[in-house]
Amino acid sequence: MRMEEIRKQYQDEWVLIEYSKLDDDLKVVEGQVIAHSPSKDEIYCELLKMKGKDVAIEYLGEVPEDLAVMLQFNETLSP
Repeated sequence: MRMEEIRKQYQDEWVLIEYSKLDDDLKVVEGQVIAHSPSKDEIYCELLKMKGKDVAIEYLGEVPEDLAVMLQFNETLSP
């Protein structure tokens, strides 16, 4: 499903997408919606099941101006 279709269908929701195509800025172009919900907590629970898959989380609503986001990435590499 193209990102434009996902935005229309899941407006004002959090969406977990297994992406199949990204653009040069690493934004989702196409993918399959794995989960969607108005609650980000539900999406984060689903994210835990996605180990090893290429996924993205998108919020498809109006983002408040005073919202701050912090991301953390942990990767364990074996020698």
